[in-house]
Amino acid sequence: MCKNLIHSFFFLNFYFAIQIIFLNFVHNANEIFANEYYLCPCKPQNDITMAITKNALARYMILDELLSDRLHAYSMNDLWERTNDALVRKNMEDVSKRCIEKDILCIENEPFYMELDKWKEDGKLRYRYADKRAHIFRRELKKEERLLLGECLNTLGQFDGLLHFEWIESYRMGLKLEKRPKIISFSNNPYLQGSNLLGTLFDYIANRVVVRLSYHTFDSSEQKEIDLHPYLLKQYNDRWFLFGAADEDDKILTFALDRIDEVEPLPVRKYRKCKADLNERFEDIIGITFMEENPVEHITFWVSARSLGYVQTKPIHGSQTPIRGDHEQALRTRYPHLQGGAFFFIDCRANYELYRELRSFGSNLLVLSPEGIQDKVYEEISAMMKNYMKLRT
Repeated sequence: MCKNLIHSFFFLNFYFAIQIIFLNFVHNANEIFANEYYLCPCKPQNDITMAITKNALARYMILDELLSDRLHAYSMNDLWERTNDALVRKNMEDVSKRCIEKDILCIENEPFYMELDKWKEDGKLRYRYADKRAHIFRRELKKEERLLLGECLNTLGQFDGLLHFEWIESYRMGLKLEKRPKIISFSNNPYLQGSNLLGTLFDYIANRVVVRLSYHTFDSSEQKEIDLHPYLLKQYNDRWFLFGAADEDDKILTFALDRIDEVEPLPVRKYRKCKADLNERFEDIIGITFMEENPVEHITFWVSARSLGYVQTKPIHGSQTPIRGDHEQALRTRYPHLQGGAFFFIDCRANYELYRELRSFGSNLLVLSPEGIQDKVYEEISAMMKNYMKLRT
């Protein structure tokens, strides 16, 4: 759990640091917009007052970000809706579609003269800056921002398998960042298939792009396709998993990256935000497999003195609680053969990862209740014993 939290922390910090670069201002932006004429030269003079009250500077900043987005293809309706959404989030008044149309004209004319690509896709006219490096708003990074970005690049650069992030080194050189020895080392399987998709999927999630996945299951080589709204990349047991909602019914699905054959972006499709709290999804399970039909179980188990220190310092689940007092005494009376060690309980849903974790301690961990969990562990250990007995006869 700690390792996954560290990964999430550094990826999140990296993402916000990168936004610093792409949302910079021109050094004279405030001077330009302080001049009422330049609020929108396409408007008649009697419209200037409206431009001021409608937060022209904020609109141009929002539109500049949308038009420089290379992962989406926005129509005029999209630009209007997203600009108003951003204005509302900033507690500003929304504007009409006609106002956005005039703003686009202003961006194409004095004082910006930004060249736009316009093309038809799915019956709608799409807009984007012709130059993929074009931005109206830029400024120099502050010292604090340079330090933050530098540390994020240094940390993210330690991850193997991020083939989509080859530009990290160019940023490091451009910022003249000192190359530092590795301070944090993450567990990684360099031979894991699909690790090259990590950077690509990271981009699509960060930029809210719907994707079409071509994948195959563990028990079949038949390739399948699904349109997905991607939300989260999570590492567990040295493997990466993608979580997202199916476009068809919003059901949350999980895909191991080593089972994904191809990822195709669908920039025209409207991205839907995650309706569920994915963090809550992981609270009741070990690992990543969420089986909604399985209830949360109150699982009591005993750990030998040999494994006690390990289980105490690295809990099996976040809900792990030691059993003490009268309850512990009752268990010791009921199970007199369990000498020493300690009793614990956890509250979680049964899944493959839970059973694997309980079996991994061998004779040093015994499940006491509920009976269903105990039976499952017993059956799997018995089957393993039979197979070993066959090997030894």
